[in-house]
Amino acid sequence: MKKIISTTKAPGAIGPYSQAVEANGMLFISGQIPVDPATSKLVEHDIAVQTEQVMKNIAAILEEAGYSFSDVIKSTCLLSDMANFAAMNAVYGKYYPENPPARAAFAVKELPLNVLVEIETIAVK
Repeated sequence: MKKIISTTKAPGAIGPYSQAVEANGMLFISGQIPVDPATSKLVEHDIAVQTEQVMKNIAAILEEAGYSFSDVIKSTCLLSDMANFAAMNAVYGKYYPENPPARAAFAVKELPLNVLVEIETIAVK
């Protein structure tokens, strides 16, 4: 059975998807973009600042579902430009100081609202 996870501490879903879905001890977090849930606005156009907001959004959803970053087993990072990879990676790495999850990173043609980064996450208990 699946359980829909939602929190006001992360941006709400804009469309036919959920912030996250939990099923069989696994949590699937939809791709998070750098929207500040307090203002519903994008954060400034800097990859480090945007990645930090994305990770805060992921943290809020993990917490709402009773998970933590140590439960994350897979991330997919979507970037507007691979030239931003090193700066994104520096921020991302702060959240996984040991035993980081498996990860893929791709440059894509365009992301929602022309953001620089979007990250989806899978966690397991």
